[in-house]
Amino acid sequence: MAWEGKLNRIDDNRWEIPEGAVPGMRTNAVIYASEGMIGRIRADNAPLQAANVACLPGIVGSSLAMPDIHWGYGFPIGGVAAVDADGGSISPGGIGFDINCGVRLIRTDLTVGDLGGKVGALVDELYKNVPSGLGSKGLTKIGNREMDDILVNGSEWAVENGYGWERDLEATEDGGRMQGADPATVSDRARKRGIPQLGSLGSGNHFLELDVVSDVYDEAAAKKFGLRKGAVTVTVHCGSRGCGHQVATEYLQEMERYVRSNGVGLPDRQLACAPLGSALGDDYYRAMCCGANYAWANRQMITHWVRESFERVLGGTAEGMGMDMVYDVAHNIAKKERHEVDGHTAEVLVHRKGATRAFAPGRPEISPMYRDVGQPVIIPGDMRAGTYVLVGRKGAMEETFGSTCHGAGRKMSRKAAVGGLRASDVKKEMRDSNIYLRSGSEEGLLEEAPAAYKDVDEVIRVVCAAGLTDKVAKLTPIGVVKG
Repeated sequence: MAWEGKLNRIDDNRWEIPEGAVPGMRTNAVIYASEGMIGRIRADNAPLQAANVACLPGIVGSSLAMPDIHWGYGFPIGGVAAVDADGGSISPGGIGFDINCGVRLIRTDLTVGDLGGKVGALVDELYKNVPSGLGSKGLTKIGNREMDDILVNGSEWAVENGYGWERDLEATEDGGRMQGADPATVSDRARKRGIPQLGSLGSGNHFLELDVVSDVYDEAAAKKFGLRKGAVTVTVHCGSRGCGHQVATEYLQEMERYVRSNGVGLPDRQLACAPLGSALGDDYYRAMCCGANYAWANRQMITHWVRESFERVLGGTAEGMGMDMVYDVAHNIAKKERHEVDGHTAEVLVHRKGATRAFAPGRPEISPMYRDVGQPVIIPGDMRAGTYVLVGRKGAMEETFGSTCHGAGRKMSRKAAVGGLRASDVKKEMRDSNIYLRSGSEEGLLEEAPAAYKDVDEVIRVVCAAGLTDKVAKLTPIGVVKG
């Protein structure tokens, strides 16, 4: 089913669904896309979800969608919506099941030549040291007491327990710890799912990627981020595993009951929500903060094992190889922030579901190490195309509540990719691109085949042309571990 409703062109990079196109809309919806992308976006019918989000109680500004938009649960993936922090609604569908799925970038002082022909050995070691795949379990044994600590303290817990360096926290959004977490709002079932999985990559679109900085577009910003052309980097993409999924599942069920019993008018039950300030809405927010902290602890532990893998294969120390973090960004989360709304500054809750925070220079939320240049933004494409490093710009603050895209975005569903592609072709494509690949299953490989994704170059062109971000560097893969 394709979107046949109104979709008016604003300019070269923006399209509007006017208020009233779907009954119950409280505002308009704006989609960021080029003319070449909009046909596929229509065909996916994701514009309907962008319009539905505009029906959310308490929404302020426009319902927004980034150029990586595609069909999701309730919200489109690539969706952004801000609601009034005083009585607006919080919706798990606007955050996603994988709470704080995000991306972390680790730099090095190494070049490919310094690896001494050991790319394959390094990827094999990463594959061995970082558990991946469906249902994968972590390497660390913890109990409920440690789990409480993790849900509250996130990356801080990991660093205090020997998984990484204190300065890693300065290079993590929110310092790797979201305030407001309350373990009492997380069920025993969510804990039981999360405890054995801590420190694991998982499956689906999660990955570890060994890259080389192939292009530098902004020398000053790249220097600030510690990136130089020809240097080897590592990108980590994963989230909160079964813990976050269980939190989302349980609160969605409760909110569906709340919506039915209170007669809340929504065009789609998947938009189930509860008011901020209500017991249910606030409990979910606190539980979401716990899920976010679990995810940051998870990525911090993986960072430790990445460094250990480099040490084992190459013989040096992680410190000596310059394996500092560039940054860690969340792209499935809701955050209380202050933004301009109708000419005045207000506190809002910004839902980002498959969307990344992209604050311009000067915002106090940005780590002091980057505050003068802007927030680093890490945008993976597909496993052949690689990753872009961007920086937040003024247009994002003015138009999108400080938000931009999170990746290339799918153009084929997982089912279509598995049914229409061949694993042998994907493996050959990777070999022909000189990328060493380790993958847990052929089905997982097909789901994440390059052909299943949009052109990340075009996605990046749109968000930069629209003034949301600027390009800093491009990272090209030489090795990939797929979950």
